[in-house]
Amino acid sequence: MNRPEQEITVVLALGNPIRSDDGVGLLALQCMQRDTRIDPSVSMVEGGTKGLELVPYLSGASRLLVLDAVDGGVPPGTVLRMEREDLRFLPGSGSVHELALADILNALRVLDQEPHETVLLGVQPATTELGVSLSSRVGAAVPALVEAGIAELARWGCVQSDRADAKAGVAGKDLAVPNARD
Repeated sequence: MNRPEQEITVVLALGNPIRSDDGVGLLALQCMQRDTRIDPSVSMVEGGTKGLELVPYLSGASRLLVLDAVDGGVPPGTVLRMEREDLRFLPGSGSVHELALADILNALRVLDQEPHETVLLGVQPATTELGVSLSSRVGAAVPALVEAGIAELARWGCVQSDRADAKAGVAGKDLAVPNARD
């Protein structure tokens, strides 16, 4: 694969903010964008449901962290982590999104632009029906999703150690989840 000399790390949030819990990744990304622990070199991409339009934003990335709602058949609000082979078997276009993550990763693979490390962090949704608020269980999981994302970035060396104790609106007490409902 063609790799740039400098490691490029991208955080990609997928989801549809008008499909209730499907917007959880977008909210987590907003929290991470305010977090001063994350190295400014990390690229934050709000992908929504753009599908293959995202390929240019991800080409050349050496590490990709994806935040999304993921149906893993577990209780709502559970944070899930998937990588490597797990991601190769994600369903294709059968998701709420126009094109699924598997389609985007396949396009990057065909273009010889697949990141050498991809991690998907997701939250099991309670509902993806039309609506602009998260369910209470998924809303309560947002701080855990954000902290799991920070932990992945720290593993990749993308968290500034001199700011390790500084948080900007991501701790559970500081996070306001708009319109969370049961």
